[in-house]
Amino acid sequence: MEWIQEYLSVGVKLSYFLAAILFITGLRRMSAPGTARGGIVWAGIGMLVATLATFAAPDMHNMPLILAALLSSTVLAWVSGKKVAMTDMPQMVALYNGMGGGSAAFIGAIALFNGVDHLGACQAGLASGHDCVSGVSLIFAMIGVLIGGVSLSGSLIAFGKLQGWIDKSYTFKGQHLFNGLVALATLAIGAYLTQELRTDYIWWFFGLSLLLGVLMTLPIGGADMPVVISLYNAFTGLAVSFEGYVLQNEAMIIAGMLVGAAGTLLTQLMAKAMNRSLGSVLFGSMGGSGGSAIEGEMKEIQAQDAAIQMAYADRVIVIPGYGMAVAQAQHKLWEMTEMLLDRGVDVKFAIHPVAGRMPGHMNVLLAEAGVPYDLIEDMEDINGQFGQTDVALVIGANDVVNPVAKTDPESPIYGMPILNVDEAKNSIVIKRGKGTGFAGIQNALFFAENNKMLYGDAQEAIGKLIQGLKAL
Repeated sequence: MEWIQEYLSVGVKLSYFLAAILFITGLRRMSAPGTARGGIVWAGIGMLVATLATFAAPDMHNMPLILAALLSSTVLAWVSGKKVAMTDMPQMVALYNGMGGGSAAFIGAIALFNGVDHLGACQAGLASGHDCVSGVSLIFAMIGVLIGGVSLSGSLIAFGKLQGWIDKSYTFKGQHLFNGLVALATLAIGAYLTQELRTDYIWWFFGLSLLLGVLMTLPIGGADMPVVISLYNAFTGLAVSFEGYVLQNEAMIIAGMLVGAAGTLLTQLMAKAMNRSLGSVLFGSMGGSGGSAIEGEMKEIQAQDAAIQMAYADRVIVIPGYGMAVAQAQHKLWEMTEMLLDRGVDVKFAIHPVAGRMPGHMNVLLAEAGVPYDLIEDMEDINGQFGQTDVALVIGANDVVNPVAKTDPESPIYGMPILNVDEAKNSIVIKRGKGTGFAGIQNALFFAENNKMLYGDAQEAIGKLIQGLKAL
């Protein structure tokens, strides 16, 4: 029987190695829109291989409970994934990310509780190594509990903000000091646990970790949510990797490291795209009424006139934003684009890194509508083309096209890289009303001489543009 266990152990490790290769391949393919779908499939196969291999690992217990949990969660995820709208995908990402962090936190907590239960036997040398928590494993378990707990509660608050259940940022006087004291108390309890494992202190450590995630996320405004989601994604990956060491599970270590590294790089990319340091996101706020007063008035345009302007243009750049996603106007937008292309108009789509509620949100929506990848360009590639563009059509975007980011040092978004819509010969903005964006400041583009406002729901407005084009 021993040789069977030995062969199984080797087979499990080889399967984990294969899963790691599939994870890396999938992650690499996800870096480009054209191969992203295949990348998800490769990574999914890797996860399936790792999951099946784990069932053959030594010391596997409670198989009925594991299978029941696996089956129920698979059905729940499949059903919810089929039903959730593309506009709600950021919420689902935040929720699932929180579940991953929570799972890692619970694994660490159980390892700590298990250490308490077998503490006497371990000290007497009567317990197995599996039941005893080593010094390094103890520290890694606590780190996983801390960052996993922060990721769980923080992601749930982010979900609430994205869903509209929490509609503002909650701050109070002395908040940073209070948050700092909570963090210090959490670390102090963690330091005590390294000297003496106690059940009540483990509960306190877990609870304060959850509280810290709530306190960190509540003050953060909606404009910073893409950065927050990426940060907690990195937290979840790191927590999983630490708990993988505790369980001596190579697949968890590798997968967690990949997620943690990817999340960290993505967080840096998002912060750079918003000209925001991570510290200013976590400990500052974005928005308000700062900045110089904007003179002038918004000038309205009718759909028929806007359709004529685009129909006889040589080049049109379309800038989609979250307003397009909310209205689910991507299919209508592609229908209008095809009509312009048939008339010989050069049409491109410009995507800001933080357009929407999460990285890549606009790319996914446009791909769903059938927009070819070669028509979609990132900000760095297309910004130099606005000066030669006849019409820039902005659909439900606001802060990412606000020129005060380049001109007004007093503005809260000063220095944030934007799409240079203000450099186009003419711009048309489809917007529900005259309100501000997530940053809470007025957009100088809307008051520019060469800009016109087409008010209304994005899908309805684009439908009118289509009718205008058909009438020509």
